[in-house]
Amino acid sequence: MSNEIEIELNDDLDLQEPKKYNVYLLNDDFSTMDFVIDVLVKVFRKSVDEASTIMLNIHNNGKELCGTYTHEIASTKVAQVKTMAREKGFPLKAIMEEE
Repeated sequence: MSNEIEIELNDDLDLQEPKKYNVYLLNDDFSTMDFVIDVLVKVFRKSVDEASTIMLNIHNNGKELCGTYTHEIASTKVAQVKTMAREKGFPLKAIMEEE
């Protein structure tokens, strides 16, 4: 009898990219344009010019894509928008949808 142990390793790992989620800002009649631009710059790391364009699209179309992230990051961005809006007294809302 020997003390050898055989271990069979499965070399076929099935790795998949994590699901991505789109984060949108929704239009409302109370949040100021300056505040929306501020959120886009601080939370979504947009330039002021990009933020202005996105803000106008939100205003004209009802919602606009702000970024695509993994679930954890997308949910964090949604929470950050909610926190900033509540601190300033605005009803601005962000949502995430699976890509």
